[in-house]
Amino acid sequence: MNLINRYQISAISIAISTILAPSVYAASASANIEKIAVTGVRQAFRGDVPLSEQPQSIEFISAENLDDAGVTTLTDIFDLTPSISEQNDFGGLWESFAIRGLVGDENIPSGFLINGFSSGRSFSGTRDTSNIDYVEVMKGPGSALYGRSEPGGTINIITKKPQFEEQGSLKVSAGSWQSYRAEGDYTNAITNELAFRVNGAIEDGEGFRDYHENKKTVITPSILWLISDTTKLNYELEYVDQSVTFDRGIVALDGKIDALPIETFLGEPSDKPTEVDAISHQLTFEHQIGEWSLLNGLSYSDSKFISESSDAELAPSRQVYFTDGETLSRQHNERDFQTKNISARTELSGSVTAAGFTHHLLIGADASKFDFDKLWYRYRPTLEDTRYAINMYNPVYGQTAPEGSLLYNSTEVQHSYGIYIQDQIDVTEQWKVQVGGRYDWFDQQIDNHINQSQSKSNQSTFSPRVGLVYAYSDDIQYYSSYSEGFRPNSGYDINGDAFEPESTTSIEAGVKFSTDTLNGSFTVFSAEKSNMLTTDLQAGVSTALGEVTSEGVEFDLHGYITERTSFDLAYTYTDAKTANDTVNTDWWVKLPKGSPLLNIPKHSANARIKRELNDLIDLNARVGIAVQYEGERLGETIDPTYYLPSYTLVNLFATYNVNEDVIVQLNINNVLDKEYYSNSYSAIWTQPGEPVNYKLSLKYNF
Repeated sequence: MNLINRYQISAISIAISTILAPSVYAASASANIEKIAVTGVRQAFRGDVPLSEQPQSIEFISAENLDDAGVTTLTDIFDLTPSISEQNDFGGLWESFAIRGLVGDENIPSGFLINGFSSGRSFSGTRDTSNIDYVEVMKGPGSALYGRSEPGGTINIITKKPQFEEQGSLKVSAGSWQSYRAEGDYTNAITNELAFRVNGAIEDGEGFRDYHENKKTVITPSILWLISDTTKLNYELEYVDQSVTFDRGIVALDGKIDALPIETFLGEPSDKPTEVDAISHQLTFEHQIGEWSLLNGLSYSDSKFISESSDAELAPSRQVYFTDGETLSRQHNERDFQTKNISARTELSGSVTAAGFTHHLLIGADASKFDFDKLWYRYRPTLEDTRYAINMYNPVYGQTAPEGSLLYNSTEVQHSYGIYIQDQIDVTEQWKVQVGGRYDWFDQQIDNHINQSQSKSNQSTFSPRVGLVYAYSDDIQYYSSYSEGFRPNSGYDINGDAFEPESTTSIEAGVKFSTDTLNGSFTVFSAEKSNMLTTDLQAGVSTALGEVTSEGVEFDLHGYITERTSFDLAYTYTDAKTANDTVNTDWWVKLPKGSPLLNIPKHSANARIKRELNDLIDLNARVGIAVQYEGERLGETIDPTYYLPSYTLVNLFATYNVNEDVIVQLNINNVLDKEYYSNSYSAIWTQPGEPVNYKLSLKYNF
């Protein structure tokens, strides 16, 4: 306890004596990332327009910032930017997030991009950071180019690529709750034209929650072939094997979120851990034709998700807790989800001069097929059936789960085809106009093997995009954009009918600025979305919420206070709410227009400050402090009174370079030991955040 108190006093002192600390983005990150994009493998959907001239806000999270924060999963990265709000993560087994307050179906993983390829829809466990080079948070809708995106934005993960100079690293870490991790990275040339890279990680540990265990193995080899001076071929493979305890979190008793200790596990320790087995392949072919570039890509992924869990029953009509205040009725679930996803893409980009203007053209087409086999058995209790109930205050484990009934046995197949074109016109040296659009064809077939029924749907849609950039000077650019988009919804409602796709519109305007020591942006945004899905707590399935809107502002600032002291600040205000009156017909609860959306704070902010110490002491070392603020959030869709409280976290890190090859790092997170709750599905399924914890790492570069 004395040690914790000393940490707390130190953190408060540093925070007051510096400024309200950090976010995620090194001032030099943009320059480094642009260099990587040019000298490595070309990224899709970019063309030859510099990112600074795009009518869009893009936030970069560099490898240096990932290392400083000590993050190991994509979910950890969400905490590094206030634009992303963490959503229900299905017992800690997938990534689910909202950008600018808007999210897709909360009952499936959120979609994101890996090297421009659609990912996230598969049940591939939690995304590891061992092969991540940097992350782009691309704000605003991208449906006009890459389709299937939310109007708030998209995350694009750029992986590490093979290099022709030998380099490598080994890193071992140990931390709180007997957590151990080893990761490695090695790249070298095979010939003058062929290079390879292998990286990965092995992880084994427990957690602050009782009976929680996590094991993970990730291996990601890749190979780069320089066929000629103008032609490249790149192949990447990723294999994931993960075993983790399924955990729905705690219960807020009578609306009191802190009534139970955050360590309390209300599942069943004898349940088998959730097993994730996933493999993915990416193949890209790049060819330079004079001033034009041809980029072709092929992606395939296969995932298996087998899970057993004992979860608190959600429906009051079945939950004994609402009667006696201490006995928790529990479901028992057995799930077998399997997905296959294959996609192909080709695009051509370059510039032409016509009618006295320079046109930066991007033309492409893509196609994908997504297969989802869903098998789910569930036991649900009644008020009279307490065979599988547990006392929340004094849990006694070991009950035998009653036999469940078949809830889902379905096969869903989605086919998507799209063509897109974009033209950014240099009207003058200062004025740039962007026009573009995408046309999509989509069909979906769901076979319900329980009642031998079949549901089919198909749709085609055009998503336009227009933007304007005004370069006031080399340091300041103003921009605005308008986009429309769509995203197919997966699954079907309680009646067996497939959901209509989401449709979206979005508008934003902002300014970007950059000097030798300071850069940042300010953005105002507004978005609308129809056919958004939410959770039907009574039936335990998805249901359409209707139309929702999100409006807000974003501000970020990055720079140097002194030559050795850098800082980052970021703030987001988000007003996300329903745009029409709706009624949940299972609960007959009215959701009036203007009701807030689940897990979305109005206010969120990040700050960070980092100091190199070599001018103060004779050591090659640096220290940093990070502060994250998350405002209060609605915790249950049908209960407007249940909110997750706001919280402020303080994290510290220190790095010492023993020599050119050996680095020691210490991370202490939540140093003030604040009790907080990261996300919620309902008052009965609420996820507490980690208390104070540490991680000590040793890295050897060679």
